[in-house]
Amino acid sequence: MALSVPDLDLRGVSEGIGRRELSSVEATEAYLARIAEHDAVLRSYITVTADMALAQAKDADAEMARGRRRGPLHGVPIALKDLVAVAGVKMTGGSRVLADYVPTRDAFVTGRLKDAGAVLLGKLAMHEFAFGRPITEGAFPTGRNPWDVRRAPAGSSSGSAVAAAAGLCAGALGSDTGGSIRGPAAMTGLVGHKPTYGLVSRSGVLPLSWSLDHVGPMTRGVWDSAVLLQAIAGADPDDTSTRGATTQDYVGGLEDGARGLRLGLLRRYYVDAPGLDDEVRAAALTAFDVLRKEGATIEDVDAPSLDLAMAAWAPIMSEAYEYHADTLRATPEKFGEGLRTRIYLTALFTAQDVQRAQRLRARIGREVDALLSRVDALIFPGQAAPALRFEEFPSTGFAPASIRYTAPWNLLGLPAVVVPSGFTREGLPVSIQIVGRRFDDATVLRIARAYERVTDWHRRRPDPTRWRV
Repeated sequence: MALSVPDLDLRGVSEGIGRRELSSVEATEAYLARIAEHDAVLRSYITVTADMALAQAKDADAEMARGRRRGPLHGVPIALKDLVAVAGVKMTGGSRVLADYVPTRDAFVTGRLKDAGAVLLGKLAMHEFAFGRPITEGAFPTGRNPWDVRRAPAGSSSGSAVAAAAGLCAGALGSDTGGSIRGPAAMTGLVGHKPTYGLVSRSGVLPLSWSLDHVGPMTRGVWDSAVLLQAIAGADPDDTSTRGATTQDYVGGLEDGARGLRLGLLRRYYVDAPGLDDEVRAAALTAFDVLRKEGATIEDVDAPSLDLAMAAWAPIMSEAYEYHADTLRATPEKFGEGLRTRIYLTALFTAQDVQRAQRLRARIGREVDALLSRVDALIFPGQAAPALRFEEFPSTGFAPASIRYTAPWNLLGLPAVVVPSGFTREGLPVSIQIVGRRFDDATVLRIARAYERVTDWHRRRPDPTRWRV
């Protein structure tokens, strides 16, 4: 086999299969071998479904041999965060609470991926119930950053980021309530896309906060994310948030470039914010210059009410307590200390706090929508700083400066994508973030691709010889 599968992006695997240079079984075996060789250190998988994956790959090859290819995901091996249900496969949520739970039905997105012919390699590590702390030991470690295994990949879609960045799958799905797709993607050099709220069903996905949760792709390239989104987007009668879902062609316009687009740079709130790492700032400003050269116009814009975004997001996270309250009362010892503390803190918010937060949410939304009536998208750095060492994480598990860069866009439900924009002197990935209008995910991906295609950050790969602890 001429192709080195783990070094390819999802598009490379898909095109290799489409040209018959690579079979689905060969690709699946290559990823399974990579997992066997390296995941004892990287700890990206909770469950590897080798037998199921090989059976799906054989079926895909047989179907394609009969002249039918379902689309670009047919035969492509991917993996899912372990809060996305796969019928007959253990789903733990990264917690002892669900250590032996096996769902009997697929999540909506799982069914869509199966319909597209994707091969499912397994279930990926995560912070406990998408709200716990990064850990390296115990029954459910959250994964090590493949660019520096002494560092965390951020969370909570930690395993999804590690597996995709390290070539242990062709792409992954994660979930994002305050930045859990975009944070890990930024820390590991991936494209991470939080779709518009209500575009992708959460049916069959363990909730953290119903009005803030999103499911989306984490991949090595923009095309990869667009193809995954194309497969999973759309209305689902079992998730009422998707009733108004308006889908687009997320792949067809990717190469339309940035020329003629108007981009608003949130300079005061992000670029000039305390806590922004100097190297991250410099790389982001350089990236914005690249977009200018590609024909976009960029103007400084401001939304003063964004200063209140975290004050609104935090009380709404009390939805997490409502979901876990009964189990916490019955068996609190099954929860990790970090998660237990966080959930109890969300319980301290009153109904008045939540109502005020909802009014703030509406106010900020009106202000940002007004901005987006004047520009096609908003741009700013992807995160406040590169990946932290495990011991550098505060006791809360949150990096406060970084969540500012992601949580406001969960609050507003707008599409947001991070794309790699460089590396620090220590060799750590950094990124920019692009936020667009509601249900205009295609434009957000188009801008990300316009930047990606004239840079090579997304082509760099972490060095497996450094995966030692």
